[in-house]
Amino acid sequence: MNLDDARQKILEAVDSNFDAQLATTMDFVAIPSTRGAEGPCQDMIGDLLRRRGYEVDDWHIDPNDLKDLRGFGPIEHDFSKARTVVGTYRPTREAGRSLILQGHCDVVPAGPLAMWESPPFSPVVRHGRMCGRGACDMKSGTIAALYALDAIKHAGLKPTARIHFQSVIEEESTGLGALSTLQRGYRADACFIPEPTSGKMVRSQVGVIWFRLKVRGHPVHVFEAGSGSNAITAAYHLIHALQKLEVEWNDRARSDRHFKTLVHPINFNPGIIKGGDWASSVPAWCDVDCRIAILPGWSSPTVKMKFSPAFRRPRAITTFYPTTRPRCSGPVFCRKAMS
Repeated sequence: MNLDDARQKILEAVDSNFDAQLATTMDFVAIPSTRGAEGPCQDMIGDLLRRRGYEVDDWHIDPNDLKDLRGFGPIEHDFSKARTVVGTYRPTREAGRSLILQGHCDVVPAGPLAMWESPPFSPVVRHGRMCGRGACDMKSGTIAALYALDAIKHAGLKPTARIHFQSVIEEESTGLGALSTLQRGYRADACFIPEPTSGKMVRSQVGVIWFRLKVRGHPVHVFEAGSGSNAITAAYHLIHALQKLEVEWNDRARSDRHFKTLVHPINFNPGIIKGGDWASSVPAWCDVDCRIAILPGWSSPTVKMKFSPAFRRPRAITTFYPTTRPRCSGPVFCRKAMS
C-alpha cells in the first residue's frame, strides 16, 4: 500500500467512525471532572483503552514521589484520589520511532450557570460546535487522538513502534499529572498533545507561575477609616503594579526568537480575590490569587525576585496605607516554559 492509498484509507476510517467518536466525546464531556474530581474520567479512559487491547497502567499519584523533581508544584486540596492512566501499544517487533499521545481530563470550574446557554456538563452540538465545559480544552482532542489510532487499525495498518496514550490531571494547575508520567519512566521519541491550537503546531510554550498576594492592613471602624489601612484598596494598587510589570515583560518578549511575532504573549491575571470580614470595618486582609506567564529560558527564581521591586513602585501604598504589608506567598508553583 503506497502512502496516498494509506492516507485515503485512514481518512475513510475516520469518517466511518465519526458518529461513534462524537458520542464518546459527549460522554467524556458530560463528566464534571473539575480539580479533585477527575476519577470518573480516568475510569472511562481506562475502560476505553482496555476494550481496545492496550496494556493499561493506572496508578495513584503520590506527591511525595514528585516533590524533589523539577517542575513540582505544591498541592493544597485533597489529592487522595489523584490518578494517571496510560495505555501502551507494543508492536511485535519495534522498528520505528516511539510516540506519546497525551491529553488532560481536568477542567476549570464552570462559573455562573446563568451565563451558560445550556448546562456545562450536558454537552450539545450547536452550529457545528460541541458546547460544554472541557469540550474544547481538551476532551475532544483526547478522544480524537484515541479514534485516530482506531482509524489506523481499521485501515489495516499497524504502527511499528511503541505508543503511549496518556490521560493526565492537573494540567490546569500544577502539571503534576504529566510530571507523574515522567517519574513513572515513560519516554518516547516524540510527544503530541492535541490541545486546541486552531489547527497549528506549537513549537514553543510559555511557562506559568501561580502565586498569592497576601496584603495585611490596619482594621478600624469605618467612621475613622482615615486612621486605618484598607487592605483591599491597597491590593488594587499592587495589581496595577503587576500590570506594569506585564507590559515590561511583553516588551522583552519582542526579542524572543519564538514569541517576537506575537502581540501579547505574556499575560498576567488576578483570578481570585478574597478579603475583609464586615462591610463597616476597614478590611484587615486581602488575598489575591494570580497567574503570570514566563518565556522559555527565564529562570523562575529570578522572575519571582522581580515581584518585590514592582511592589515598591506604587507610592499610594506607602502614602495612604503606611501600615499595609504586602507579600507574595503560596501556593506558588511554576510550570516550565518549553521550546
